[in-house]
Amino acid sequence: MDYSAANTALWNIVIQLGLIAGAILVCNMLRNKVGFIRSAMMPVAVMAGFVLLILKYTGLIRIDGEIMEILVYHGIALGFIAMSLRVTNREANHSDHAALKSGAIIVSSYMVQGVIGLVISITLGYTVMPGLFKASGLLLPMGFGQGPGQANNVGTSYQNLGFAGGRSFGLAIAAAGYLCACIVGVILLNVLARRGSVKPAKRFSDDDLSVGFFQDQNELPVADSVDRLSVQLAMVLVTYLVTYLATWGLTSALAAVSEGLAKTLNTLLWGFNFIIGSAIAILLRALLEKGRKSGLIERQYQNNYLLNRISGFFFDIMIVAGIASINIEDLSGLWGYFLLMSVCGGVFTWFHLKRVCRWAYPDYYYEGLISMYGMMTGTISSGILLLREIDSDFKTPAANNLVSGSSVGIILGAPVLVLVSLAARSDMMTIVVCGIAAAYLAVLLLLLHKISFGKKKN
Repeated sequence: MDYSAANTALWNIVIQLGLIAGAILVCNMLRNKVGFIRSAMMPVAVMAGFVLLILKYTGLIRIDGEIMEILVYHGIALGFIAMSLRVTNREANHSDHAALKSGAIIVSSYMVQGVIGLVISITLGYTVMPGLFKASGLLLPMGFGQGPGQANNVGTSYQNLGFAGGRSFGLAIAAAGYLCACIVGVILLNVLARRGSVKPAKRFSDDDLSVGFFQDQNELPVADSVDRLSVQLAMVLVTYLVTYLATWGLTSALAAVSEGLAKTLNTLLWGFNFIIGSAIAILLRALLEKGRKSGLIERQYQNNYLLNRISGFFFDIMIVAGIASINIEDLSGLWGYFLLMSVCGGVFTWFHLKRVCRWAYPDYYYEGLISMYGMMTGTISSGILLLREIDSDFKTPAANNLVSGSSVGIILGAPVLVLVSLAARSDMMTIVVCGIAAAYLAVLLLLLHKISFGKKKN
């Protein structure tokens, strides 16, 4: 085997990870030393991502987009698996219908973005831009709400149906959404902090820490034949391996039953593998808990402190890689339409979430609001990075709501894919789909209001 620099397959991943690590270290030093950067509450991972993005476009470094996408994809799953393995306090984290409420919030946000996008595209299509593909307004929820994967797929489909530059426009919307989450989200955090609504996450000093902060009772001893961190990483990686096998087995079974069904669901299942991984991690956590109660297992294998650090590591890598992989070229063409869609998407999503999060998360309103805004304009990773600025150790259920809500959102959001297909058939059908989306939004808001307040009224 060639171990020299000529073997790019051997060294490229190391180089890309080294660039990410170097950017994180430099930005962490700047945040600690420069007062206005520290007071701006800009997450170190976001700073590092934009530093790499700038260096990429100045030609000073080479960013491998494919490796960055791989890191983002696996980082989401590994981070949420580590978070889901943590031993939880049921009384502190229990919330009636939390998954259903979060799923309704996610899909209602899709509907808000879809209605706004269609109103803009239909209005422009019948006035100043008569040649505009009117169904293209649905690329707003695809890019903002569901991310670059769906934006790419639907944009390509619309391009094949006559929307010139549809794929690039979809990816541009997704990039704008991510920038909205990272930049506007940080600005909103600062505004809320100045008002006293939120406080930056506490940075612990040595005097604040005790043994109980680092471990629970009856955990694996520190001095053992295997390092405690190795045990945590082993559980995370084994869970991810089982996630891969489960997803592969499910898609293979679907292919054996129906090739068409498998083709439809294959991308969905692999794209949301972090949900499957989180579910398997929760199952493993429940099995370990039952084993301890029955006496079959003597020790608690999970260490919450280390699992928090592991999830934080994967989320940091994922955030930096996600920002560094943005392609500015996707923002070319249709600038006025693109800017109008992006601004309206960010504004209406914020005001919608301000109302519904107050219904659903009265005990941790701002954590729920900030995390949901980050996810509904970018991805789960951007929701997590904003949340960590005010809830660094995920003491509220806000982070878990992103996962559980996404799984319920797959079911509640099934009509979205139907609407995307119907809208492209004709201009009249696009108008009909806009009306259907508005009606479904009303249904979801009624559902959310009922499950949030129905029990209290009774």
